[in-house]
Amino acid sequence: MKTKEFDIEVVGKIGSMAMRNREKTAIDEGRLKRLCAELRPGIVWVTSGATEIGRLDFIMRTGGELKSADADENKTDYASQGQAILMDMYRRFIDPAYGVRQLLVEHQHFNDGDKRRHIRGLLLRAARQNCVPIINYNDAVSFEENRKMEIHALKTHGGDIAELVDNDETAARVACLLNARNLVVLTGVDGIYADPHDRSTLISRIEGGTPEQLLRNIDKAKLSCVGASRSGANGAGAKLEYVKAPALQGTRVIIANAAYPLKEILGGNVPCTVIELVKDY
Repeated sequence: MKTKEFDIEVVGKIGSMAMRNREKTAIDEGRLKRLCAELRPGIVWVTSGATEIGRLDFIMRTGGELKSADADENKTDYASQGQAILMDMYRRFIDPAYGVRQLLVEHQHFNDGDKRRHIRGLLLRAARQNCVPIINYNDAVSFEENRKMEIHALKTHGGDIAELVDNDETAARVACLLNARNLVVLTGVDGIYADPHDRSTLISRIEGGTPEQLLRNIDKAKLSCVGASRSGANGAGAKLEYVKAPALQGTRVIIANAAYPLKEILGGNVPCTVIELVKDY
């Protein structure tokens, strides 16, 4: 079998809920510190957390949540407060020998060829320049009504349109853009379950010998995915939909628990769900 060439080793993503402590009152700094100790050049990291960190920080400083009835407005305000804190944590915890570069993206950056090429160049140079890129969707400047109008206008022209409704899609788009060998999606559970209420039903592999077979098996697994971990989240079914494109291009997709070390996840030494096209075309 022909060996596929990849442009980047790992694109990874961690979700907001996977970053919180057991009491759900603060970010689990121990977990984030352990993760950051494994980040190095050649890894591109997509992080959620700015909005949740901003919300928790606001509560800590004022004693209560924002009172606006406009959820979009609250999200913007929390995200802008949390982004600085989130990046400070990454900078403190990543090996000081490495540079850390922040990249805030929106859907428009992936729906324009010149912008995609610009981002691809930036991220590939970071690996050569001893830097770790940290990517987050720019919730602080993006609001839902405007985003929907822009996406609708783009869809009238047809084609594959990136919506980037959350960082799962962002990570999948980045993995495709960079032709990544691995896409690791860290969550608060071990992976995808045949029965979401029974942790013994973990689906360890979703694979196919042809693209059509792989898509059928992903869709079959999606039938087991119901609900989401919180309001506004898209859940495991959406994750499976987003990772179709990178899996079809040959990227190994791993959905795993953020409690496990990245090295152990990549080495196949912990429970997780691996999604893979097993034959190179």
